[in-house]
Amino acid sequence: MAFRYGEYHDGPDPLAPPYDVRAALDEMGDAILSGSTPVHALRDLLKRGLPGAQDRRGLDDMLREVRRRRRDLRERGRLDGTLEKARALLDKAIGQERAELFPDPSDDARLREAELDGLPEDTASAIQELSTYEWRSSAARQTFEELRDLLRREVLDSQFRGLRDALANPDPEAMERVRQMMADLNEMLDKDSRGQHTQADFDDFMGKYGDLFPEKPRNLEELVDILARRAAATQRMLASMTPRQREELAGLINQTLDQAGLSDEMRRLGEALYARRPDLAWNAPERLTGEEPLGMGDAVTALEELADLTQLETALRQDYPGARLDDIDESAVRRALGRSAVDDLEALKRIERELEEQGYLLRRRGKLELTPKAVRRLGETALRRVFSSLDAGRRGDHDQHDAGSAGELTGSTRPWRFGDEQPIDVVRTLVNGVRSGGVATPGTGRSGGRVGVRLSVDDFEVAETERRTAAAVCLLVDLSYSMALRGTWAAAKQTALALQALVASKFPQDAVQIIGFSNYARVLQPDELAGLDWDMVQGTNLHHALLIAGRHLDRHPDFEPVVLVVTDGEPTAHLMRNGRSAFEWPPSHETLELTLAEVDKMTRRRATINVFMLAADDRLKEFVDEVARRNGGRVFSPSAERLGEYVVSDFLRLRRAR
Repeated sequence: MAFRYGEYHDGPDPLAPPYDVRAALDEMGDAILSGSTPVHALRDLLKRGLPGAQDRRGLDDMLREVRRRRRDLRERGRLDGTLEKARALLDKAIGQERAELFPDPSDDARLREAELDGLPEDTASAIQELSTYEWRSSAARQTFEELRDLLRREVLDSQFRGLRDALANPDPEAMERVRQMMADLNEMLDKDSRGQHTQADFDDFMGKYGDLFPEKPRNLEELVDILARRAAATQRMLASMTPRQREELAGLINQTLDQAGLSDEMRRLGEALYARRPDLAWNAPERLTGEEPLGMGDAVTALEELADLTQLETALRQDYPGARLDDIDESAVRRALGRSAVDDLEALKRIERELEEQGYLLRRRGKLELTPKAVRRLGETALRRVFSSLDAGRRGDHDQHDAGSAGELTGSTRPWRFGDEQPIDVVRTLVNGVRSGGVATPGTGRSGGRVGVRLSVDDFEVAETERRTAAAVCLLVDLSYSMALRGTWAAAKQTALALQALVASKFPQDAVQIIGFSNYARVLQPDELAGLDWDMVQGTNLHHALLIAGRHLDRHPDFEPVVLVVTDGEPTAHLMRNGRSAFEWPPSHETLELTLAEVDKMTRRRATINVFMLAADDRLKEFVDEVARRNGGRVFSPSAERLGEYVVSDFLRLRRAR
């Protein structure tokens, strides 16, 4: 048996390596650390496309292609092509008949000429009257039959895409087959409405009439969708015409269906399709600006494609609440943009799906959130950004050395004690076992002829690590509206993530609490930091934030207190006795007095408050100078770009000093 191998064409490469979803998260992280929300960051990523995949299109690329296709379709032609051609054939037939009658001096010829002179101006009505006219000219009779064949093909093609070619040559048997097909189709739809339809019924139907449906539907629902979209496009074509054109063409359609014996079946089909798909734009007018006249079938096809492209454009924009890539119809993408676009869409869906399945994203009550796993990675990214701007000599931490439970290895070992968490020093432990005579001789015990070492509890040794004093860390971050107006909110959020990651990785024994404050203050959990946004409210309630920070320090009385404040304005709100926030601008004496009272409490706790001032406002400078005077802390005035560097380096300085 011989095998031939060639290039794989039916979809994405099945042997391609799996996509590294961490690269997608890092792309989102750049946007999130710049102040975006997870929802907007994911949407922007999907719009741009896969990072590093130059041959893959994003949603924006597909959207541009869809809009180009829509523009081309609109400029393709005019909707009145069938009317124009029908009128031309009608005029030709009448002209040929007049040429035959002119040489004849008989009264019959004059009566016939008078009958032709009295024809209605309306094309449909004129054709209706001429349907019983006895033509004297064989050429005129042939032209009129050509006109009727044209109308029959165009009218049926406007409803069923495959019938124009099937009726290219007039054949009574072909028309009878179309009539029988429509009757069987309506019967199948009736059975389905009664719940009696089966897939076998559909298969039998397609076995008889499958050649009339080039789309090759696989079931009744797909067939209904195909026919309903085309019927709706026909209605939109009529709605897009002038009233006179609409009246003439509707008359031609009704007349043609009557003559073909299809009026009743077509009416039943139209009602059934509308009942099943009322969501389609059945009567929305559409404007085509081209010069070339289009036949009914081609015009309906153009309008059908335009409707598909309009719906596809809406789905690709993804700018409505709860938007997901699953909302995008793959069949519509295939029809409009081809198979490769379906593969590109599937690649984008894989990003969204993998981010959720690998535990980076979580949908909760329709809202997209970052998981703690994702926040940790973003925090590490933020920390790398901060460290990249720090001098290498400023990164180290030199803490008190002793045999402790956390920190770097010192190179020394000591006997193991119950409760120790340090790593076991395997070499020293085995040496102790050998020295204590715990060697098993060959052929004895469980060793089965192998030399072994028996270990007792006293033989175990652990590696010593640096002992670090634990710290209770409070980072107070201003969430007020002014942070967004000044463009400093993204830097503050990135700083909070970096500090959280630094403490978790280098100082796991520390107890860190991040507190956001605007009109009220609240503790921010690590997993909500990345998705956090500023509050569009009035008030900078540092008083409440210091109250919460004080409770955190009191819960850790043996820890070294570290308090860092990031703000762009002096306090303008305080917490009243009833628990409500009181706002006043300029700041009231009570607000300042209560806030400074909390500063004094921090001083008595031996907590140094370092303030990072993100604005050069005179009121703010006066307030923070008073805080520094009372507390002994320091005041920094970094730019937003260097905020993270200042906060992290100051935290490391405080940790080295203890």
